[in-house]
Amino acid sequence: MVSAPGKVIVYGEHAVVYGKAAIAAAISLRSYLLVTPIPPGSPNTITLRFTDIGLDHNWPIDNLPWAAFNHPDKKKYYFDEVRHLDPDLVDAIKPFTSSISEKVIQSAAACFLYLYLSLGSQHSPPSIYALRSTIPIAAGLGSSASISVCLSAALQLQHGTLTTPFPGMLKSEILLQQKRINNWAFVGEMCIHGNPSGVDNTVSVQGKAVVFKRRDYSLPPTVTSIESFPELPLMLVNTKTPRRTAEQVANVKKLLGDYPVIVEGMLQSIDCITQEALTIINPTSPEEDATHSSLIRLGELIRINHGLLVSLGVSHPRLERIRELVDHAGIGWTKLTGAGGGGCSITLLKSGVRKATMDALAEKFNEEGFERYATTLGGDGVGVLWPAVVRRKEEDGEGGIRVWDEVVTQELFLEAKGLEGVERLVGVSRVEWVGNGWRFWRGEAEE
Repeated sequence: MVSAPGKVIVYGEHAVVYGKAAIAAAISLRSYLLVTPIPPGSPNTITLRFTDIGLDHNWPIDNLPWAAFNHPDKKKYYFDEVRHLDPDLVDAIKPFTSSISEKVIQSAAACFLYLYLSLGSQHSPPSIYALRSTIPIAAGLGSSASISVCLSAALQLQHGTLTTPFPGMLKSEILLQQKRINNWAFVGEMCIHGNPSGVDNTVSVQGKAVVFKRRDYSLPPTVTSIESFPELPLMLVNTKTPRRTAEQVANVKKLLGDYPVIVEGMLQSIDCITQEALTIINPTSPEEDATHSSLIRLGELIRINHGLLVSLGVSHPRLERIRELVDHAGIGWTKLTGAGGGGCSITLLKSGVRKATMDALAEKFNEEGFERYATTLGGDGVGVLWPAVVRRKEEDGEGGIRVWDEVVTQELFLEAKGLEGVERLVGVSRVEWVGNGWRFWRGEAEE
């Protein structure tokens, strides 16, 4: 099993479109991919089961367009860096996804097949790939990138082209593994989005946070890891209002054209917020690293950033209602995340918030049709659990505790009920695992 996180933009959205910096960080909401080889004698097929979007499809391995992908002019290898999809290869897999009518489901199937045909071979073992996600889909939280990272890592592990993390692994080797996962996750993102920025898959692979900057759209962006980014408590609230990224970007562009001096000043202020946040996260002296005061300063920057985004016209009444409820409860600092116009908000939580206060706020959110997620900011990136075995404990009825090890089967995994069920069964931070448990390619390993 492999797992990868979603992401949020913490500071800098919209300003990043104009060459300013933005900070994106991993969240503890994750996708999980369970790979199960089919026993010998079974049909020579691969199956993709993504129950959260209603995808359950199989393909005979021998019927797939291997000739197209293995052509000398087209063949790519796991160590290659692919920046553009090959249109001939895209066309080659279309007959195998054309029977899927829903666009989102078809894109997920195309992503899987493009990666499978690029990284595997006609002699690859028949397997079932079961996917579950605790990340809200189409909410600007990097759900598709998380899935692409899972597919990239799982396929390369299955074919022996990645090294599973182990204690004492050299940092140079960890970074090489991350690069290979990220390269092919970006290919998956191109299958789904066409022209992705690359920031979502990078955060999902590396975890923690990154600074993202793109001055020239004819060149790849600059993405710099923030290994010192702290793990912080976060409340994520989904407005359940569809967001239209292109529309919000166009609105800011028009405002910039109408009021160039004013709007450029606002975009520059957002960039200053990002730079100030980086100063707090990377203190220049030990005296500056005061956790409580740093949290307050980061929270105040979130509040200021949101105010500027409101002035740019990219908020929404539902987002403002969330902010109003949070401010009234006094539990933290709130801003929209992503393009705005709907989508999600993030709240950096203050220290010592009472459970009764959070419960009352959660009830209010439910009454008004919002969806709340308790998560953390700045956690681990892609990880692997091999074998997928969980340790169970329960009272035996006689005052003792019965302990046994249970394999995470396809049935258990696919039948887990909702976010809570998936987390209880396979959650990175909530389950006791046999052996080494979840292992991560963490970039801070020592040389």
